[in-house]
Amino acid sequence: MLVVAYIGFGNSVCRYHLPYVERRPDTIKVKYIYRREEDRKGDEERETWYPNITFTTDIDQVMNDEEVNLVVVNTPDAFHVSYTMMALEHGKNVLCEKPFAMTAKEAAEVFAFAKEKGLVAMSNQNRRYDADMRTVRKVIESGVLGELVEIESHYDYYRPSIKDRKGFGILYGLAVHPIDQIIGQFGKPNKVVYDCRSIDNPGEADDYYDIDFFYDNGVKAIVKTSYYVKLDYPRFIVHGKKGSFLMPALGHQSAQKPKPGPIEISFDPLPEEKWGTLSYIDDEGNDITKKVPTEIGDYGIIYDNLYDVIFNHGEKIVKDEEVIEVLKIIEEGTKVAKEAK
Repeated sequence: MLVVAYIGFGNSVCRYHLPYVERRPDTIKVKYIYRREEDRKGDEERETWYPNITFTTDIDQVMNDEEVNLVVVNTPDAFHVSYTMMALEHGKNVLCEKPFAMTAKEAAEVFAFAKEKGLVAMSNQNRRYDADMRTVRKVIESGVLGELVEIESHYDYYRPSIKDRKGFGILYGLAVHPIDQIIGQFGKPNKVVYDCRSIDNPGEADDYYDIDFFYDNGVKAIVKTSYYVKLDYPRFIVHGKKGSFLMPALGHQSAQKPKPGPIEISFDPLPEEKWGTLSYIDDEGNDITKKVPTEIGDYGIIYDNLYDVIFNHGEKIVKDEEVIEVLKIIEEGTKVAKEAK
C-alpha cells in the first residue's frame, strides 16, 4: 500500500489530490499532512475536515516514519527541489507538483539522485488526465482522423486586469500544463518556435504565449494563451487528413467556489453540450459528423501508476526526459518574454 505524507495543505492538495486518493482506499492511505506553524495559524478548522489524517508541524516526524513510502510535495514552486531532495535523502519516493523544478538542470540532478538511491521521483503532470485531454487522446489514437496534421491547445481568458500584472511565472504556472500534454502525447519536437511576451507590459511579464512544436512526421502542435479572448474558444482543435475534431472548453475545478468541508468531485458523465464534435470521411467515403462523449477526468491515474512503479517495477507514465524537455521549453520561453519589446 502507498502510505502518503503531503508537504503542504493548499488548494492543490485539497482539490487535485485528496478527492482522487480517497477513491482508492485499497491501495493508498494518507497518514500525514505537514504544515509550517505559520501556515496553520487561523486555518486550523480545515484540518478537522480530515479526521483520519495526522497534521503535523514536525517535518522530522514525517521523514523518519518508516511506514511512509511516498512523499507528495505541494509547496510553492521555489521549494519543490529542496523538499524533494529531503524526502529522497530519507528514503522516500516522491511525487512533486509541477513545475518539478525551476530549471531542467535541477530536474536532471534530482532524477539522477533518485536513481542512485533506488527510489522513484515523478512530476505530478496530472493534467494529462483532464477530461478534455483524455477525450482528445482517445480520438487521435482511434485513427479516425487519419494522418495527423495539426493540434491546437488553448487556455484563453478575458481578464483585462492582466494589464496591472508585472512579473514572470505564467509560463511556469499555466503553460506547464498544455506543454506537458503535447510532450506527453507526441514526444520531443524537432523544432520549437516561441512567441512569448506580454500584451501590455512587454519585457516585464509573460501573460501571452503562442508556442509552436514541429515534428518529423509533419505534425504541428500549437500551445496558446491570451487574456484578451472575449468569446468562448475551443480548448482543442485537431486536424487530420481525414477529418477534424473540436473539443470545447469545459472549465476547471479551480473556478468552483469552495464551501466548508472536503471538496467533492463529480465523476458523473458530462452533458452533451460539453461533448466534442468530430467530422471525418470514413473508409467508405461517407461524410460523418457526430458528437463524441467526453471522457471522465481522473487525476488518480498518477497514483495508480506510482503504485505500479513502486511495487511492480512498472514504467513511469511521466518520464524523466519529458519533464526535462518541458522545463527547457519553459526556460527558453521565459527568456524570450524577458527580451520582448
